[in-house]
Amino acid sequence: MAPSLVVHARRGAAVLATAAALSTAVVPAAVAAGSPSPAAPGLYGTADPKFDGVFRQSLAFMAQSATGVVPAKQAVDWLAGQQCADGGFPGYRADTSKACDPRKDEFTDATAAAVQGLAAVGGRSEAVKKGLDWLKAHQNEDGGWGYQAGSPSDANSTSIALGAFAAAGQDPAKEAAKGGKNPVETLLTFQLGCDAKEEGERGAFAYLKDDKGLRADNLASAAAALATRGKGYLVEPLKKDADQPVKPLECSGDDPAKPKDAAAAAEAVDGYLVAATDKNGGYLLPSMPGAPAKPDQGNTADAALALAAGGHRSAAEKPLKWLQSKESGTAEWAKDQPGRLAKLILATRAAGGDPRDFAGTDLVSQLNATGPAPEKKATGGMGTKEEEKEDDSVTVNVWWIVGVGLAFGAGIGFLISGRKKKQQL
Repeated sequence: MAPSLVVHARRGAAVLATAAALSTAVVPAAVAAGSPSPAAPGLYGTADPKFDGVFRQSLAFMAQSATGVVPAKQAVDWLAGQQCADGGFPGYRADTSKACDPRKDEFTDATAAAVQGLAAVGGRSEAVKKGLDWLKAHQNEDGGWGYQAGSPSDANSTSIALGAFAAAGQDPAKEAAKGGKNPVETLLTFQLGCDAKEEGERGAFAYLKDDKGLRADNLASAAAALATRGKGYLVEPLKKDADQPVKPLECSGDDPAKPKDAAAAAEAVDGYLVAATDKNGGYLLPSMPGAPAKPDQGNTADAALALAAGGHRSAAEKPLKWLQSKESGTAEWAKDQPGRLAKLILATRAAGGDPRDFAGTDLVSQLNATGPAPEKKATGGMGTKEEEKEDDSVTVNVWWIVGVGLAFGAGIGFLISGRKKKQQL
């Protein structure tokens, strides 16, 4: 197989799980509409958790924490119980008494998301520490992370891993440096600069590097926009008067320069996200090559969250407005889907909106209904989580990144059977 095809096969496998739960495009029924697992008490959602159980549970915890809801102990126990003996997490495992196969069952994105989710609810410092140790042990020599141990570093997995350290109150540039390689600097090598083939791709991040060079990717760009700011899914709401202008990457002549630091990189990718959403009237398209050019609600929610994290209220409100429109079909897209509901909650809250009134819909109540009854529900407004005092070693300043992708077309059978990717949302 040609190198570029190998790269795309790996990439497609890496985002297959997110497609089933968060993509707007069509995926095979065997992937998208699996039956609920009878062996998953405490798990949010009734769709087959095979690919996204850990990730959707983690996102749900972050969204509940952000809105003053304390998840049931049974639900937290379920997520903590998914952790493998070495600290890694699978996409989902039905039989937790069976040992994990580190080569097949454990994934960077699932592990990093679980660390963030458990840090958000508090009281699970040992599980959080083990997860971080696993990430350090499976970091690539270049300082980044791939979707699985041994796979090439990609911008999306690296971004989510950086968020795990931030969720635990650690500076990933220091705590996750490997062999002198700063993982934040490694992430910046995926960004397109002034030498991008298309002017509209300047500032974007590529998902992977291959023999054809860097190519703009919406999934990677939204994730990296958060990571370069040391933030993730749980972003603090914008203040009422906060509305920083977006500053796209400025280029003169044939200058091939890229942003020189994380702050400049964050501004540049925000500029890309604004241009990309404006081009389509408020939404982003799927990232996978060959996917139909239809609006992608998951990518669009990620963009709104990233722009809010940058302090760009007006820019973030545009994709949120589209998501709330009837034409977007977002209400039906998110119905009974905990991961999708969580994404909308986190983006809406970060942009200063009320997720309990998302175009007349109470997203928080809908999310709570997908799992065991919470221990505590906020009575109104944004609410504030009551942190568990027993966990003093882990900070609950949680962020995300996650990403959504699409495995599509005739090759999907190969991706499922050949790569057996089990991770993410």
